[in-house]
Amino acid sequence: MRIFKKPPSYTLGKKKKIPDGLWSKCPQCAYMIFNKHLEENSKVCSKCNYHFPLTCWERVSSLADKGTFVEIHSLIESGDPLEFNGPKSYKDKLKDEMQRTGLKEAAIIGQAKIDRKDVALGITDSRFIMGSMGSVVGEKITRVIEVAHSEKLPLVIVSGSGGGARMYEGMLSLMQMAKTSGALSFLKANNIPYISILTHPTMAGVMASFAGLGDITIAEPGALIGFTGPRVIKQTIKQDLPKGFQTSEFNLEHGLVDMVVHRKELRETISRLLDYLA
Repeated sequence: MRIFKKPPSYTLGKKKKIPDGLWSKCPQCAYMIFNKHLEENSKVCSKCNYHFPLTCWERVSSLADKGTFVEIHSLIESGDPLEFNGPKSYKDKLKDEMQRTGLKEAAIIGQAKIDRKDVALGITDSRFIMGSMGSVVGEKITRVIEVAHSEKLPLVIVSGSGGGARMYEGMLSLMQMAKTSGALSFLKANNIPYISILTHPTMAGVMASFAGLGDITIAEPGALIGFTGPRVIKQTIKQDLPKGFQTSEFNLEHGLVDMVVHRKELRETISRLLDYLA
């Protein structure tokens, strides 16, 4: 007679909880990426080459020589000229954005070195009200242009402003388009080079003013670049749009940008252009 032994009992341990914030999902290909690997790859998806948005300080770290960026006019804050009230007042929205991002506004400006070359540097940050341009952003961009003019420094501006002109400030916001464009005319008159770098997304009033006026215009791969978004255009003209419409590559093919450069090669490319333009 065969005797079957009772199998040993196993006690399952508690399921380990995986901490939040370790992985990111690529919005383009849905690939799950370990955040440490994502940062090591300059926040570019290793599967589809999607360029994740960078904060303004990450931009400084990736472009400027370490420890050389000196920020100026960092304490300017927006007012509320229209006393805008909606589901949330403009004042409250600004407070929330400041707490969430640690920024006073959607742009930082200053002087730095890129590959040991002195530059005036401005960067917009899409986290702060979509990087939209209100009075303060326009004023900061104008002031960094004036620094480039007075110090005879090449100007580099990195734009990632999907919000265009800031509706909460009405006409005062739209006036920044003319102000920044007018300031850039002084650089051109004095042969001071301006390199404009367009990242995802650069749209509307920002693109129609200082972002679109570079002597050399560089775009990151796959960035959305234009005035009105493709969905609104399609609804307006009632026609299907070409494949890849308003992407960096589409704009390069049609002459709106001069170069499409991978993020890892951006610093080296700017350095080389500064040598040429100097």
